[in-house]
Amino acid sequence: MRLTKRQVEAAERGARDVFLWDSAVPGFGLRVLPSGKRSYLVQYRVGRRTRRLALGLHGTLTAEQARGLAREALASVRHGGDPSATRHAARVAPTVADFAERYTEQHAKLKKRPSSVRSDLTLLRVHILPRLGKHPLDDVTRADVTALAHSLRAHPAVANRVLALLSKMMNLAERWGLRPDGSNPVRHVERNRERARERFLSEAELGRLGDALAEAEQMGTETPENIAAIRLAVLTGARRGEILGLRWDWIDFDRATARLPDSKSGAKTLQLGAPALAVLASLERRTEFVLPGRHDVGHVVDLNGVWRRIRDRAELDDVRLHDLRHTYASVGAGSGNSLVVLGSLLGHRSAQTTRRYSHLSESPLRDASEAIASRIAAAMNGEKPADVVPIRREG
Repeated sequence: MRLTKRQVEAAERGARDVFLWDSAVPGFGLRVLPSGKRSYLVQYRVGRRTRRLALGLHGTLTAEQARGLAREALASVRHGGDPSATRHAARVAPTVADFAERYTEQHAKLKKRPSSVRSDLTLLRVHILPRLGKHPLDDVTRADVTALAHSLRAHPAVANRVLALLSKMMNLAERWGLRPDGSNPVRHVERNRERARERFLSEAELGRLGDALAEAEQMGTETPENIAAIRLAVLTGARRGEILGLRWDWIDFDRATARLPDSKSGAKTLQLGAPALAVLASLERRTEFVLPGRHDVGHVVDLNGVWRRIRDRAELDDVRLHDLRHTYASVGAGSGNSLVVLGSLLGHRSAQTTRRYSHLSESPLRDASEAIASRIAAAMNGEKPADVVPIRREG
C-alpha cells in the first residue's frame, strides 16, 4: 500500500513491532511500537547486510516528507553510500571539546613545558571551546576558523596564538586519522601582523628602578623574595619562570652558575655575575626554593602585583617585567658582545632570536654613524680624518 496519514494513524499496534511497507518507494516503511509510537524508516542492503535507517517520528514528519527522505537515502546507497553507517560515525565522532582533552593528555602534557600547557588550556577555555567546542572535529571548516579569528580582531596577538594552537590540533587530528589528510581548516587563514615590542631601560631608568627597589626594601613594603626576583631578572636576563623556579641545589657559587634542568630552550646554565650572586647570598635558605612562596609553600608564582607597584614608584609606566630581559640583552649588545655570546647567555636556540636584540640599544649605532660620517666628511673636505671620541656625561 502507499502509506498515507490515514493509514499510518489507523495502523494497529501489537505485542511486537509492526511494520507497514510502502508500495511507491521499496524499502520505505512505518514501524509501530507496542507502545503505539509510530516512526518512519528505510531499509536497504549494503553487500550482504541489511540496514535500517530511522527517518523520524510520525507527527514530526508527514508520510510524504518521510518518503522524500527515503528516496534521498536510497539514492545515496545506489552511489555506494551507507546512510546508516554515516549517521553512526557522526554520532561517535569526537567534538572539538572531546579532541581538546585528548590533545592535552596525549600531546601537550607529554611534549610541552607546564607553562605552555597552561597557556594552551587558557586559549582553549576562553576562546576556542566556547565557539567550536560542540562542533564535530571533522566538520570544522575554514569559515568557522575565519569567524573565530575575526571575533578576536581587537586582540591580534591572541588571535595568532589561537590560530597556531588550532592548527597544531588539526594537524594531529589528521595524523591520528580523525580528519582527512590535507584538510587542516586553519590553512590559508591569514595571521595578524604583530609589531615587535622594543622597550629597554636607559641608564637613568635603571637608576630609578634601583631606587624604587631599595626604598621598598628599606620600608618593608615588599617581601625580600619579590624584590630579589626583580633584581635577579634584570641582572641575569633570565625568563620570569626560570627565576621563580630556582632551587638552591642548582646554584653553584664557586662557578657562579645556576644549572637549570629545564627551560624554554631545554637544559640551561644560567651565568651569575657578582651582583646576582650578592642578591642570592642575601637571601635566607628556608626551603629548597630560592624564592619560597607564602608560608614557605612552593615558590613565588606571581610578580604582577609587586611589579606594578615598583614600576609605578620608579615612573616606568610602560615597562613590562619581560622588558628587563630586553634591557639585559640591550646592554650586552651595546657593550660589544657578539650575538653568539648573547644567545648563550639568554638561552636562545637560534641566532635569529638573538639578532632582534642587537638593535635595541641605539648608542652603539649612533657612535658608529657619527664616526663613519665624520671620516667621509673629512675626506670630502680634503682633511685628515680624526678619530671620533664619543662624549659621555659624567656620573
